[in-house]
Amino acid sequence: MRRVSQVIVRKRLVTVFFVGFLIFLVIAGRLGYVQFVLSDFLVEKAEESWGRDITFEPERGKILDTNGEVLVGNQSAPTVMVVPRQIKDPEKTAKKLADVLEMSVEKAYTHVTKQVSIEKLHPEGRKISDEQAYAIQMLDLPGVYVAEDSIRYYPNGAFLSHVLGFSGIDNQGLLGLEAYYDEELKGKEGALSFFSDAKGKRMPDMADTYTPPVDGKNLQLTIDHKVQSIVERELDMAVAKYNPDGVIAIAVDPQTGKVKAMASRPNFHPSNYQDVEASVYNRNLPVWSTYEPGSTFKIITLAAALEEGLVDLHDDHFHDSGSAKVGGATLRCWKRGGHGSQTYLEVVQNSCNPGFVQLGERLGKERLFEYINKFGFGQKTGIDLEGEGKGILFKTEQVGPVEQATTAFGQGVSVTPIQQVMAVAAAVNGGNYYEPYVQEAWLDPISGEVLEKNEPKLVKRVISEETSKKVRESLESVVAKGTGRSAYVEGYRVGGKTGTAQKVGEDGQYMKNNHIVSFIGFAPADDPELVVYLAVDNPKGTVQFGGVVAAPIVGAIMEDSLRAMGVKERKDGLEKEYAWPEEPLVEVPDVTGMSRKEIKEMLTNLKVESNGKGDKVVSQAPKAGTKVKSGSAIRLYFNDN
Repeated sequence: MRRVSQVIVRKRLVTVFFVGFLIFLVIAGRLGYVQFVLSDFLVEKAEESWGRDITFEPERGKILDTNGEVLVGNQSAPTVMVVPRQIKDPEKTAKKLADVLEMSVEKAYTHVTKQVSIEKLHPEGRKISDEQAYAIQMLDLPGVYVAEDSIRYYPNGAFLSHVLGFSGIDNQGLLGLEAYYDEELKGKEGALSFFSDAKGKRMPDMADTYTPPVDGKNLQLTIDHKVQSIVERELDMAVAKYNPDGVIAIAVDPQTGKVKAMASRPNFHPSNYQDVEASVYNRNLPVWSTYEPGSTFKIITLAAALEEGLVDLHDDHFHDSGSAKVGGATLRCWKRGGHGSQTYLEVVQNSCNPGFVQLGERLGKERLFEYINKFGFGQKTGIDLEGEGKGILFKTEQVGPVEQATTAFGQGVSVTPIQQVMAVAAAVNGGNYYEPYVQEAWLDPISGEVLEKNEPKLVKRVISEETSKKVRESLESVVAKGTGRSAYVEGYRVGGKTGTAQKVGEDGQYMKNNHIVSFIGFAPADDPELVVYLAVDNPKGTVQFGGVVAAPIVGAIMEDSLRAMGVKERKDGLEKEYAWPEEPLVEVPDVTGMSRKEIKEMLTNLKVESNGKGDKVVSQAPKAGTKVKSGSAIRLYFNDN
């Protein structure tokens, strides 16, 4: 019996030893797993529970014009944060913060005693001035931190406001390019990290770590500051002169699709967008608004008829009696009694509605709408801006004779301004339709190095080069001899087309004495570098015609913009035909070397301002060959004896 008991004991001892050994292996394995596999994870978790981060916001990328001029920058605007558990005297801290930040002591006390790890003093402690930040730092209050931050700075005020948009208090893009390209502009935030115990006190034996913020990339635009400034000036003058319901303008490079300028009125200052109604800042009208284009749309009908070989501008004639009857409807010309017998070039010059009704009939419904679609109407252009509209076109199956006729001269269809500009750009640039864009490149915020460059995107060819040439020539004659004469610019070849469109009221009927008048122009007419579209909504105190209101504004934009772009003047364009009450310009003669008596006999229709006491002219301004209005003053410099 004793021997049996010893065997049992041994077995039990071996079993206990084996079980103990297994338990040891499990514990050792677990310790090894924790030590060698989970160590980094557990340390990270521990540091997260101990760690506190004071965030440092990155600077949003600047927005620059095509020449590198800053349109949107940044300026310092620090933010105040508190770590409530580190604050030793909440009442004293709250009072001192309230004094500097101009907030109530009660509100400050609520912030500094809140049961959170880190608290931002919102809104009084957000985006504060450098003076306030310095004052808080000098107080040296435990648990109070000032983190670097910034706000957007607009050196040109309301300049380009609808395109640029604005950002919010957390540096997030809210509208315009700020929202469209927010991901690239916003950058990545950094932080100053420190460690604290369960009571929130800093651990002195653990070093702070600093992760610098990564600033957003700089956005370079296709916008030309000089051209944009000219457009902004002219829109302000139009508002002052005509008190319209609104004004819009777009300027593009027809050879690339680059937008050189874009503006509308009313506008707003991006820093103070809350001061205006949302309807002012949340609609970029040049890409959003839709309306009947009026006669500027005739360019499309003209291009289609020329491309199809359906009209000869010089040999084909049309008799305009003042109206055309189509499908039981009477469609009238703007000129009472009509224009009589005309060549089709004169039909274009005179913007004769019945003549374009005839061109529409020659094209037929299918071909007319085929070209309208080819020129990009009824679809978005793809411009990199928010809120682009598509416009409204008749469905082909719904088009009868009347709808076909009115569409041919720009009534009954609805288009956006950007569609208008890009379609006309294609009609005059050789027949190539480009996608418009405003983002030219992304730049490194420190070195300025180009990180990514946008290239022109050719979408399709819509008409031939030969047809485009005929369109350019006919539209140059509109400005020299037709309804667009007030857009004529001495020294530059300008082509263009007027537009006058009735507005539709809430009852669906056309409104009386309430029009959108427009003009679209391009120059130089033989090789366009700039296309400008301008529309004035319900100008007051004037005759509401595109040739009267919009054309001279586009002429002024063209003249100054072409000079600002360095386009050389030329004298090989069509001479302007003057109509009453216009007066021809006077060409300044060369009078250098002449005597006072000689110039008195020669300059009978110009005023003379003289400098010097001699008898001979040594120089003059303006220079010989310049054309000026009759009665203008020229300055002559005489020699001193």
